Amino acid sequence: MDVGYIGTGTMGNPMARCLLDAGHNVTLYDVRREATTNLSELGAHWADSPRAVAEAAPVVFTSLPGPVEAERVVTDPDTGILAGLPSGGAWIDTTTNAPSLIRRLAEVCRQRGVEMLDSPVSGRPPAMTMMVGGDPAVFEKHRPVLECMGRDVFYVGETASGCIAKLVTQYLGYCAFIAGVEGMLIGAKAGIDLEILAKIIPVSAGSSGVLNRSTEAILDRSFYSNGTLDIVAKDIHLACELARESQAPASIGAIADDFFQRAQTQGMGQDGYPAVARILEQLAGAELRTDN
Repeated sequence: MDVGYIGTGTMGNPMARCLLDAGHNVTLYDVRREATTNLSELGAHWADSPRAVAEAAPVVFTSLPGPVEAERVVTDPDTGILAGLPSGGAWIDTTTNAPSLIRRLAEVCRQRGVEMLDSPVSGRPPAMTMMVGGDPAVFEKHRPVLECMGRDVFYVGETASGCIAKLVTQYLGYCAFIAGVEGMLIGAKAGIDLEILAKIIPVSAGSSGVLNRSTEAILDRSFYSNGTLDIVAKDIHLACELARESQAPASIGAIADDFFQRAQTQGMGQDGYPAVARILEQLAGAELRTDN
């Protein structure tokens, strides 16, 4: 099957590789051609623009930083996906995106006879979770190619439902992470051994997936993560916007949003997201570190 993939960064690259491993003929585009080198070496084809990708493949995936990039890649009249994708083609967006934008772009696709699914992801391929919104018949049609990349593929509901589910899970995970850092700072200032506390948290009521994955990176001061702070800040901000639009409470999210924005202001955007712990450390007048 001919498949296009646009955006071969941290998530898009291994997802495109899954498509290649499954035997699909993959055409690629990224603003940084070097981000596609490993995939080209595995047999993927390079295209000079999103439009060229869409002209080469009837099903086009995108994995982009956020709403601004997604709208431009899809709608640019000269180089965008819709400039090259014929009626009957499909655009599947794996970006963590704004539900309002997804609804608007889905309507533009519908008017052109193009199928559209929003399918943001969580975890790492090929074992990741995919949360899909759109027409159920379109979902079933493209389920086999989605299952090349994800182990747990959920049909959530109508267009933008996948984005809503993803924003909710991001809200839960990263708000809990902020609370976890605060808890660790309480422990540090109260004088207990952080190395022991770090072993207790994952096997106690304090366990949180994001915190559990990040504790070592905070304590060794590397703040390493596969995901940048900018991306997580974008997701939390979109989740808080969704809460306001839905008239749902998001007081904890507003606090997390503020901390991530402060970190961006201090130049941490391209660091791993655990670097936001530095903001809480500044407020506490303490650092989370071990001697080892």
